[in-house]
Amino acid sequence: MERLRGAVKDYAWGSTTAIPALFDMGESPTPVAEIWLGAHQSGPALLTGGSVYNPTGGAADRDLLTYIDEDPKGCLGTAIPGGGTVLPYLLKLIAPAKPLSLQVHPSREQAERRYEDEDSDGVAITDPNRNYFDRNHKPELLLALTKFEAVAGFRAPRRVADVVSGLECTIAETLLGFLKEDLSPVGIRRCFEYLLSNETKPSPEAVGDLVEGCRARLDAGTSPSMRADRIAIHLADHYPGDPGVVASLLLNPVTLQPGEALFVPAGTVHAYMAGTGIEIMANSDNVLRAGLTAKHIDVPELLATVDYVAAPPIRIAPERITEGTRTFYAPVDDFELSVTELRDSNFRYQLPGRGPRILLALSGAIEVSTNEQRITLNLGESAFVRADEGNLQVQGVGVLVQANVP
Repeated sequence: MERLRGAVKDYAWGSTTAIPALFDMGESPTPVAEIWLGAHQSGPALLTGGSVYNPTGGAADRDLLTYIDEDPKGCLGTAIPGGGTVLPYLLKLIAPAKPLSLQVHPSREQAERRYEDEDSDGVAITDPNRNYFDRNHKPELLLALTKFEAVAGFRAPRRVADVVSGLECTIAETLLGFLKEDLSPVGIRRCFEYLLSNETKPSPEAVGDLVEGCRARLDAGTSPSMRADRIAIHLADHYPGDPGVVASLLLNPVTLQPGEALFVPAGTVHAYMAGTGIEIMANSDNVLRAGLTAKHIDVPELLATVDYVAAPPIRIAPERITEGTRTFYAPVDDFELSVTELRDSNFRYQLPGRGPRILLALSGAIEVSTNEQRITLNLGESAFVRADEGNLQVQGVGVLVQANVP
């Protein structure tokens, strides 16, 4: 077992307080948007003691990526899909203080093909205009630690028409025209492409007119979806004039309460807006952005990736594996996520799961032991457990998150 310190990402949308507060620390002078606990080349965790978030921590001799490369068989075992030699998942803490970009993730086949294309075209891996930073897909599961707001997946076309109806502006009239011609995924695609394509996207002034229409009907109590109007107004406050504000009306609003989880497969348009959560995903950093961001946007690549079929948000209900352990089984081979609540310090039991694991203590003090080693994880501490360590036993009082392979 090796203790970990996470790679901190200071993206502009991050909160300066949420993740530090989670670990009983004061406000950060810079945003703490995400903390990565994994072995992705864009931000591998460090092998060192202390909290996963340690703003004063020094350098470490090794990171988790290097450590696994030195002994992939012992670290990963034989449970990795396809017999791979890289950790197949990435565990994160995430805390948006303002909305993230409207985005989608590619399939594995698309990522493999387009990664090679960008390499052939001479696009450096460090180029901010590059789309693909690895050859992997990026399905992800978000577990809310606080109330968490998002939009994910397209509404049914008829419901989109209901939401847009009554907004007397050019954008609304255009969207309704597409939907009247075709109440199918084709109509939704035409709406989405119209809003985002450089040749047709509405002007900032036109977006502002639509937002004012949302505000007026909300104030008048005539809104067909108060929630959709509030989301559009909220997004416009942060990204005025951005067509992604209008695109949110096409999407399902999602509110997760603490302990609830959302699964986002490849091709699903989504945006996280507010809250604190734990993410687990395939080991990838491939993000195609549609708007609501100052980062690189590649609209044609994104439009070719999106799944336009209407579908409700995919909420994953946990299965109770033991009295204290809930496991979230996503429909992928890359990862599982478990949450174990320990309430009796006199009781020791075996932790479910197998293969390489990453553990994170969300509260308390938890002793983790194998046949060869024993460590205690306090609040905010994390560890990587090699596959060849075998079974794990835990004892103490607290809440422990575990990422592992299925």
